[in-house]
Amino acid sequence: MAFDVIVIGGGPSGMMASGIAGSRGRNTLLIEKNDRLGKKLYITGKGRCNITNSAEKDDFIMHITRNPKFLYSCFNNLFNDDLINFFSELGLRTKVERGGRVFPVSDKSSDVIKALEKHMQLNNVSIKLNTSVKSIDIQDGLAEGVVLESGERIKSSAVIIATGGLSYPLTGSTGDGYKFAKSAGHEITNLKPSLVPLVVKEEYIKEIQGLSLKNVAVRAVCDGKILFEEIGEMLFTHYGLSGPLILSASFYISERVFKNHRTFICIDLKPGLTDDELDKRILRDFDMNINKQFKNSLDDLLPKKIIPVIIKLSGIPENKPVNQISKEERRALIDLLKNMKFESLGTRPISEAIITSGGINIKEVNPRTMESKLAEGLYFAGEVLDVDAFTGGYNLQIAFSTGYTAGLNC
Repeated sequence: MAFDVIVIGGGPSGMMASGIAGSRGRNTLLIEKNDRLGKKLYITGKGRCNITNSAEKDDFIMHITRNPKFLYSCFNNLFNDDLINFFSELGLRTKVERGGRVFPVSDKSSDVIKALEKHMQLNNVSIKLNTSVKSIDIQDGLAEGVVLESGERIKSSAVIIATGGLSYPLTGSTGDGYKFAKSAGHEITNLKPSLVPLVVKEEYIKEIQGLSLKNVAVRAVCDGKILFEEIGEMLFTHYGLSGPLILSASFYISERVFKNHRTFICIDLKPGLTDDELDKRILRDFDMNINKQFKNSLDDLLPKKIIPVIIKLSGIPENKPVNQISKEERRALIDLLKNMKFESLGTRPISEAIITSGGINIKEVNPRTMESKLAEGLYFAGEVLDVDAFTGGYNLQIAFSTGYTAGLNC
């Protein structure tokens, strides 16, 4: 059995690469070890699939945290508008939401997968599911195909590795691509979790687990220096903090916690109000609840689940009538609402990260073609490369753009 191109991995970069290679008349085989394609893609964006971000290129590049310059050529081949048009031609309509995040109108990641499958079908891509690759067949510096776990050899003149990273291993991302690249002589940079929930020291976090907050400001602080600050959404869990803001903050925090620097997440529950404006708002609520106890006066200001914790942390007795609360007590409450602080003990394991930070050293990969500089005919696409970005559609655009470029040049 022989093909022009073999793509290993049926995620976004692999499906894009194989479809584009097939569109060039290349006899293409995609090999996936799962029983279906797009297993990780299916759960991205809580099952809605944030396929890209509508930001202008300069702004988009600023959201890429590792090796952004490596991606300029890829983005010239396929950027966000091109990707939206690509899906539109396959019948997938998209919409832009807050922060420039682009989703399918249907809010179904399965529709994104169906569009990619349609693209592969239109371009005569052969697909092998439930099939694991054991190694890349490299002879005299040339990629000549793959060897399956079954022992079967499949010949090809080009191999594209699009196997993902180490995050969400149950979806098939178990680091196979790093092993293949290493056997070809490539350096793998330090692998660590990125876009990952944080573990915190405070035990009372369990009392508010499951609470999701919108329009809050999160600051990551280490040694008095603000590392990250943004407004958006977050989530309290039984072990700590998660949600889009926390995942982005984790990039800045993980390394410092690892090096034993005390780092804190500070949450402003009311970023739209200054301290004075918040004081007036609290006084107004107290006036409306003039005969009530403190514990029954915050229902209009805060989500019900967090109120007992705020009361406890404020130091104000819960049964104290609101008309007896002093200005100093009110000031302490305002400070708490504007600066609710948690000490980070580190991140959750890499298996719970959205993406893997680190990967194949980009100095050993041609940015114009995605071809290895060490083995002719060997290409890389997606998370297996040492490039990653914040949450918000940026990482999937990287996957699609690198996959497109590999498919275009293999």
